[in-house]
Amino acid sequence: MPQSQPVPTLQNYINGEWCNSIASEFLDVINPATAERLAKVPLSPEAEVDRAAQAAASAFQSWRRTPPTQRVQYLFRLKVLMDEHFEDLSRTVTIECGKTLDEARGEIRRAIENVETACGIPMMMQGANLEDIASGIDEYMIRQPLGVAAAIAPFNFPGMIPFWFMPYAIACGNTYIVKPSEKVPLTMQKVFQLLDQAGLPKGVINLVNGSKAAVDAILDHPLIRAISFVGSSPVAKYVYSRASAQGKRVQCQGGAKNPVIVLPDADLEMTTRITADSAFGCAGQRCLAASIAITVGAAQQPYTEAMAEVAANRVVGYGLDTGVQMGAVISAQSRSRIEQLIQQGADEGAKILIDGRNPTVAGYERGHFVRPTLLQNVDPRSQTAQTEIFGPVLSLMHVETIDEAIALVNNSPWGNMACLFTTSGAAARKFRYEAEAGNIGINIGVAAPMAFFPFSGWKESFYGDLHGQGQHAIEFFTQTKVVVERWSQKDWSRQF
Repeated sequence: MPQSQPVPTLQNYINGEWCNSIASEFLDVINPATAERLAKVPLSPEAEVDRAAQAAASAFQSWRRTPPTQRVQYLFRLKVLMDEHFEDLSRTVTIECGKTLDEARGEIRRAIENVETACGIPMMMQGANLEDIASGIDEYMIRQPLGVAAAIAPFNFPGMIPFWFMPYAIACGNTYIVKPSEKVPLTMQKVFQLLDQAGLPKGVINLVNGSKAAVDAILDHPLIRAISFVGSSPVAKYVYSRASAQGKRVQCQGGAKNPVIVLPDADLEMTTRITADSAFGCAGQRCLAASIAITVGAAQQPYTEAMAEVAANRVVGYGLDTGVQMGAVISAQSRSRIEQLIQQGADEGAKILIDGRNPTVAGYERGHFVRPTLLQNVDPRSQTAQTEIFGPVLSLMHVETIDEAIALVNNSPWGNMACLFTTSGAAARKFRYEAEAGNIGINIGVAAPMAFFPFSGWKESFYGDLHGQGQHAIEFFTQTKVVVERWSQKDWSRQF
C-alpha cells in the first residue's frame, strides 16, 4: 500500500518535555490489519534511559513531599481527559494492535478504572499504629514511596497494562518511567499527551521508547528501584532474574496455558459463547485467554459441536469495521508462528477440527489474520498442550471425572487462570478450593480482575510476590517504616 505522506517519527517524553531520540535505529509501526506504516519508533539507547532516570530521581524529592491529597488531583484531571478522549484512544489501540473497537474500548475503560482506584491513595496508603506496646511506648508503621519505578509493557494491551502500575506508583509518591512495546507505541504517545495536559511536575512521569537495549538499561540502572513487567514467561524470568539480582523490587506477569473445564450440567449456550469470547477475543493474544477446553463425561459431544459452529462462523476482519468479532494478530511473524504451532498439534496426533490458517479477508489481503482454530483430542503430554500459542487456537481434551480435570489443571507448569462451567455449587466450590491458578472463573471467562483486585498469577505465570492493581500495587510501590516512640513525662512536666 503506497504511503501518501511520510510517517511521523515518535518522540520520547523526558522531564516534562517531548524530545527527539538520539537513536540510530528505528522500527516501523505497522497496522496489523492493513499492513500500513503508521509511524517510526526510535530504539532509544542506554543514555536516554539514564536521562529519564536522572530526571525522575531529581523530581522524586519534591514529589514525595507533595501531600497525597494533592498528588491524586493530577489523577482526577487525567481521568477526565481520558474520558474526553476515550474514542480516540480506543481507535488508536485498534489501529496499532489489531483488536476490535469494542475490545479496545473495554481496554481503555479498564485503564480509566485503575486511575479512579488510585485516587483512593489517601486511604489505601495508610499505615497502622498501636499505643502502649510497653508502658509509655507507642509503635506505628508508615508507608513511604520507593523512588524511581518503571514499567516494561507488552504489545497486547497498549492502553491498559501500563495503568496496572503507573497511577498507583505516582499516587504513592514515586516517579515513573514507561517503556511501551516498540510494536504498539502510539497509544502511550497519546496517553502522555494527556498526562502533559494534566500538569504533572517535570520528571514525575517519563516515556522512553525502545527495545532490548532500553529494557536492559532499565534493569541495570542504579536509580530505578522497582520494575513491573508483563510479557512471555521466558522474558519474565529474564527480567526478574536480572533486576532482582541487583536488589530491585520486581513483579513479572508471564505467559499461560489457561484451561476451562466443562461439566455435563453446564449451560451449553452460555458456556460456548463465553469460552469462544475468551479463546478468540483479541485474537487469542491475552494472557488470560482460554487455551484448553476440558470436557467431562457427557459434555464432550454437545460442547465440541457447539464450539465448532461458533468458531467456524466468527466474523474476522479489520477491527474498525462494523460487525467484526475478531481482528488480526500483531505481525506476520506472529501469524507464521501460530500456524506452525497448529501444524505441530496435528503432527502430535491432534485433529484439526476447524482450521484457521491462511485465510483471505476481503479488502485486507495483506493483513495478519488467523481465523479461530480448534484442535481436537490434544494429548495433555504433548508440546502443544504445554506451549503458549498466543493466538486464536483452542485445544480440546476429554476426561471422565472432575478430579481428572482438576489434575490436568494442577499438573500444568502454568497458573494464570482456570475456569469451570457448571450448575453445581458443590463442584464449583471443589474447583475453587483445589485448582492451582491465581485467577479463577466460575461460569465466566476471566478477563482482567477489576482495578481494586490484584491481577493474580501463580507458578510459571508469575515471578515476584506482589501483583499489579489494587492493594498489591500499594504494597509494591511503598516500603514500610516502623517507628517505636517514647517520651519522658519528666521532660514534658518541666516544659509545661
